[in-house]
Amino acid sequence: MSTPPHHYVTASDGQRLAVRTRGNPDGPTLLLVHGYPDNSSVWDAFAAEFTADHRVVTYDVRGAGLSTAPEERSGYRLDQLADDIATVADHVSPDAPVHLVGHDWGAIQSWHAVTEPRHAHRFASYTAVSGPDLDHAGHWFRTRPDGVRAALRQAVRSGYIGFFHLPAVPEAAWLTGVGGLALSALERLGGGPHTPARRGTRDYLNGLALYRANMARRLLQPTERRTDVPVQVLAPTDDAFMIDRLQSNAGRWVTDLRFHRFHGGHWTLRSRPAAVASRVRALVGEIESGRPRPRPALTAQRARRHGGAFAGQVAVVTGAGSGIGRSLCFELAERGARIVAVDIDGPAAERTAELAGLLTPGAAAQRVDVTDAAAMDKLAAWVRDEYGVPDLVVNNAGIGVAGPFLRTSAQDWERVVDVNLWGVIHGCRAFAPMMVAAGGGGRLVNTASAAAYLPSRVYAAYATTKAAVLMLSRSLRAELADHGVGVTAVCPGLVDTGIISGARLSGLGEVSAAKDRLNRLYRLRGYTPDKAAARIADALDRAPEIVPVTAEAHVGLLLSRLSPGALRAAARLAPPV
Repeated sequence: MSTPPHHYVTASDGQRLAVRTRGNPDGPTLLLVHGYPDNSSVWDAFAAEFTADHRVVTYDVRGAGLSTAPEERSGYRLDQLADDIATVADHVSPDAPVHLVGHDWGAIQSWHAVTEPRHAHRFASYTAVSGPDLDHAGHWFRTRPDGVRAALRQAVRSGYIGFFHLPAVPEAAWLTGVGGLALSALERLGGGPHTPARRGTRDYLNGLALYRANMARRLLQPTERRTDVPVQVLAPTDDAFMIDRLQSNAGRWVTDLRFHRFHGGHWTLRSRPAAVASRVRALVGEIESGRPRPRPALTAQRARRHGGAFAGQVAVVTGAGSGIGRSLCFELAERGARIVAVDIDGPAAERTAELAGLLTPGAAAQRVDVTDAAAMDKLAAWVRDEYGVPDLVVNNAGIGVAGPFLRTSAQDWERVVDVNLWGVIHGCRAFAPMMVAAGGGGRLVNTASAAAYLPSRVYAAYATTKAAVLMLSRSLRAELADHGVGVTAVCPGLVDTGIISGARLSGLGEVSAAKDRLNRLYRLRGYTPDKAAARIADALDRAPEIVPVTAEAHVGLLLSRLSPGALRAAARLAPPV
């Protein structure tokens, strides 16, 4: 893949920056900023995804590639690097703002540019790939909003920064080839680039000044840097250098944030450029269309919320009109997600979306019957058009059926299978393909039940559907793992959701009395949908295979593995209904 010819642009301090332009001169302008120890050639495969309908501009950061290098370390400070970005933007697109994309150190300096009031108007949007704002990172380490463990995990991954501050040792590592071997190994994580990087010795050596001129002063004495520029943060699932929480923390400082994971490692923009390009193309298209997007007023409380684990993400939840589905919508919105509330009860879904929108603006409601495959496909297409590919899909809609097998009608069997099993299948079939096509990183969550592994003489129909959902989730998890899409089965125990009130009961005596007894049992258990939603949201950050909810769900899962005979014996006992 050939690199286009360059021309020079003079920076504010006299350094000469080698700039390259390619693509459609009539399309929106993308300005791509590379990281360390790369030069602008790292963008070649990515740029090829856009040249038909976008104007693509790359340049060698000072000290890299064909650009000149400052003699003093101060020439690499972030204020100057941000000025360089603005200078190039002014040169290539003097009459219109550009869409900025940065990777690694290119993302760090681009963050500094979009959070600089003098420069922010030059950028129509900004996409950061594997690189935080250093001031934001400094605040994150000092306040530790995601806990000490997360801060320690990031500190371990950032250990190389201390090495780069050692005098002469990093230079020796690069010159002897030892550093190059270590870098090649790290590049392979998450499916490394298929072609060697075109890096020169000066790229390795000069770029060390980026760390030495900026890291200590920015991390130890961070300032508050905010922006109204629409920002998209892309986080590879197998990034060797950064954890998700540090990057999603940007929601505390950005009024219009999108946060997406994608399957791959730190240099995926070289090995699988389409995964990154699809997200960038979606953002640029949204901004260029001029469609308004709700923006929250970042009060202190909202700033804390919007820096949560789901900041900037889109979550689709079925069965959102009540119970765990509604509570989960609120919990995810509280943690920064935009919610699409789906339910067969349209007004209930609208009420959920209305309340979720008070927590994070941009929520929407859709009335959909999950048993209708065509309707679910239509929902998925609508979500993709309005929000882009969702980051989280929760197939939660379900109904209850209780009674002995011999007293359960064929119609009841068909209905519970349609909603509890086919509803999940339709949701997975509608959304999984687009999540894979988007490069992975998304998550499917299917609501099963502790009944999936706790047999009972009076819940045969219900337990059968939930056991099927559990096995579907396990099988799908194995299938989609190579695509970077996670699948989790949620298995609640006795949660007071109100499901009994709408359940079909057969052979359990007078129906209303049986429902009263069951509802009383659930109320006495005292486990609310809000507690269940918090438990689920906490667990999703780890993307486990199964999330048992309530103590009896945990104990039942353990017994199903250690003593299935005891569960078979218990299944023969008459339940308290």
